[in-house]
Amino acid sequence: MPRSLNVLPKLIILLLCASPTARAQSFEQRAQTVLDSLYRSDTTMVGLLVHVEAPDRGISWSGASGRSMKGGPALDPKAPFLIASGIKTYVSATILRLVEEGRLKLDQPVGPLLTERTSNLFTSDGYDLQAITLTHLLTHTSGMDSYTNYGYIDSIAADPMHRWTRDEQLARTVRMGTKLAEPGVHYSYTDVNYLLLTEVIEGITGKPFTQAMRELLRYEAMGYEHTWMPTLEPMPAGVLPLAHQYWDERGFDSHNIDVSVDLYGGGGIACTTRDLARFNHDLFTGQVVRDKATLASIHTTVITQDSVQDGYQLGVTPENVLGQQGYGHGGFWGSKALYFPDLNATVVVAVLERGHRRATLKQLNERMVALLGP
Repeated sequence: MPRSLNVLPKLIILLLCASPTARAQSFEQRAQTVLDSLYRSDTTMVGLLVHVEAPDRGISWSGASGRSMKGGPALDPKAPFLIASGIKTYVSATILRLVEEGRLKLDQPVGPLLTERTSNLFTSDGYDLQAITLTHLLTHTSGMDSYTNYGYIDSIAADPMHRWTRDEQLARTVRMGTKLAEPGVHYSYTDVNYLLLTEVIEGITGKPFTQAMRELLRYEAMGYEHTWMPTLEPMPAGVLPLAHQYWDERGFDSHNIDVSVDLYGGGGIACTTRDLARFNHDLFTGQVVRDKATLASIHTTVITQDSVQDGYQLGVTPENVLGQQGYGHGGFWGSKALYFPDLNATVVVAVLERGHRRATLKQLNERMVALLGP
């Protein structure tokens, strides 16, 4: 046998015996190179955040590139940020925990689960709350209009520090909008569905939805130490300042807008990429909702009669990345969390300028999945 071939078995053994730490470091170096390259490729980029959770490969890595604010200090991988609509997966998981405990059923009508004030408000606008179920709210097939339409962004620009309440946003839905369809007929993504779900959570538990979510999802036991709802909960000790998130098209800086514009279930959570990745990974691997049948229901879809087939599930959107099917959710400011079952890996990516959310998030997800390999 040629000498070059004789050393091959030894080389293979060395590679196979390489420690998980060494393999993870190799991944870290390549992933950081991707981040830095993308950041340098566009002068309008503010900052990028990534976390990859892949326990089968010994990887639990957070990375960052850029600045925590325009002209500010370097962005720390542990910097928290607003995940906006990423909260919908948390709200869905909380509902499923209540289902798991036998306190709710997904096919329940929402009418009896809401406050009298809210029930009267939506009934007066023609909504049949005995026909709308929790599943309709969770899948955005309730037929409800959205308070975020009809000049909502303009109203934020005019008075960015206005402190909104959930009741105020629910009332705006009825005042400004109109019923779109009967439940199950039409898909229309709208935050009001999830504001109603947090009211349901409060009615069933008798606690503020923030406290109920924290307890039912077991934040403390699961180690989600850097997750909270700004203004509704105290900032955890030892957490870095919130990163600045921008929407340059409208001149918005998240630090100059009251968080209540997106706080009561449609958005609201601030956390690190690590906490967001760990929560999604724990959820989809059965560590949050432990009953298998209940967890499987998170992939429920409602096939509507219109032509809009988004595939939206219970607070979860499916997305294929380089042939890998992922499940998770994105957020308004420019973030996305995806769990990939075939890789048993979760990838969280975030940009600090909303204008980059589509192209850059797509590139980041593709590059991270490619690095993880089949």
